[in-house]
Amino acid sequence: MSELIVEPAHELRADGTDPVEDLPPQTLPLDAWHRAKGGRMVPFAGYVMPVQYDGIMAEHLWTRSSAGLFDVSHMGQLLIHGQGATAALEVLLPGDLAILKPAKMRYSLLLADNGGILDDLMVTRLGEAQPFGEVEGEAFYMVVNGATKYDDIAHLREHLPDDITLNHLDERALLAVQGPQAVDALDRIVPGVSALTFMTAGAFDWQGHALWISRSGYTGEDGYEISLPAEAAEAFADAIAAEPEVKPIGLGARDSLRLEAGLPLYGHDLDPETTPVAADLGFALSKRRREEGGFPGSQRILAERAEGPATKRIGLIVEGRQPVREGAEVIDPQGTVVGRVTSGGFAPSVQAPIAMAYCPPALAESGVVTLRQRGKLHQARVVPMPFVPHRYVR
Repeated sequence: MSELIVEPAHELRADGTDPVEDLPPQTLPLDAWHRAKGGRMVPFAGYVMPVQYDGIMAEHLWTRSSAGLFDVSHMGQLLIHGQGATAALEVLLPGDLAILKPAKMRYSLLLADNGGILDDLMVTRLGEAQPFGEVEGEAFYMVVNGATKYDDIAHLREHLPDDITLNHLDERALLAVQGPQAVDALDRIVPGVSALTFMTAGAFDWQGHALWISRSGYTGEDGYEISLPAEAAEAFADAIAAEPEVKPIGLGARDSLRLEAGLPLYGHDLDPETTPVAADLGFALSKRRREEGGFPGSQRILAERAEGPATKRIGLIVEGRQPVREGAEVIDPQGTVVGRVTSGGFAPSVQAPIAMAYCPPALAESGVVTLRQRGKLHQARVVPMPFVPHRYVR
């Protein structure tokens, strides 16, 4: 998940410019830590964040073979609670939250009235756990994308009933430990996390600090996301990075890892003009909700499920060694532009250029498409995603 503000919730200037864009990037709780570790810092999603430490290729392969530490504190952490919170959220999300058990989480979508995707997110029912302080009624923990979080908060507050409370947990950091050896490293620091399975979470204590840890992530690997007080982030990062399996990993490898895993990136592969059906995210539409509807854009979305979308997200392996980047055109045999690449790059684990693109389903079914980037043509083969098998522990 990440990263593009598309419809500001705040007011624009009279000339249409966005005053937020003039603000200096914010720093994360671990800003000094990243710099001390040699992180190359860049602006991203309104923050200054590390793009790499030892190099994107090396960091990518280290995560696939061992464990990488990612700082994702720019993401929005929200606490939504109150009597009737389940029903209230089901008005906005297409998931079946009524059957979601405590400490279980789901991938879901914040949808516009036309069925377009405003953001993708993770939502967890807290149950009796109170990792963020005592609350009454039904409670959910939600993680939304960093660059959309303020618009998401405004949208939720506008559409949730007045008796449902939304707290922005902006005094907490969010770290991720990803890779096949993440469980070994983290379980030494926080005993008991190995008992969690994919898409489950639990409350833990570390040196007197309340942690909320889920077995989840966005790399396709086994791993964890750890919500913790910002003031504890540096000490915790020191502790986990001292484990021999763990190295800090930057934004560059985070992007190549999620691309290999076939996971869409908001603002690139997902946007308000794209429906869940076109994005191949039908699994986020729970069975009951598909039958009953009642979520934003449900009429359009369910019609697309029945009749097929005009365009669909596909995975591509590009011939040769030259990566094809976002914005490259998909052209049909007659030379007409019928789609575009939304993510692309060289895949270290595949040892080939890969991409995601949108194009008409009939063209995708042909098995081969032509891409045009800066006037140069590239042949690409349509393949199932993920490009690299997921290794979740279920």
